[in-house]
Amino acid sequence: MATMAMAGPEMGRMQTQAVSRRAMITAERNRELFEQQLSRRRGPTPEMFFAKYIDNTRIVKADDPVRRREMISFTIAMTLFFFLTMVYVWQHFSAIEVGYNVEAQKLQVEQMRETNRKLRLTEAELSDPSRIDHIAKQLGMEEPLPGQVVRQDDPSGAAVAVAKPPVMHAN
Repeated sequence: MATMAMAGPEMGRMQTQAVSRRAMITAERNRELFEQQLSRRRGPTPEMFFAKYIDNTRIVKADDPVRRREMISFTIAMTLFFFLTMVYVWQHFSAIEVGYNVEAQKLQVEQMRETNRKLRLTEAELSDPSRIDHIAKQLGMEEPLPGQVVRQDDPSGAAVAVAKPPVMHAN
């Protein structure tokens, strides 16, 4: 009993030391967890996470005909919407392309008109009678004598001129 009496206060002191040491370890661990929680905190209150493991391996998905019908109708509606959108986009780009083609053809028409105007000016310049007369004189040609040029009327209305060689009389 004496050992118990002696061990009683000693035991009590050792138990209180163990309890206080456990309390200090728990307090230290709680402080560390609280600091980690503060760094991870997203809002005004700490977040709590509970791991819950669910075994879904035995679950079999039941066929839902209403849901299948809804998905088929949704797919058809989206396909139709996509098709109509693509038709609209195609028409829009086709209209833009036609506009570019029209502008290119307008530019080509203007270029052809300018070329035509230049050709008419060149034709008028080359068919000038005074120019032709001047070139003929440079080549040594003389004016035709009266009666040397005979005009024949063509059925289309165009006149054809035939030149006869000059008649040489013997002296």
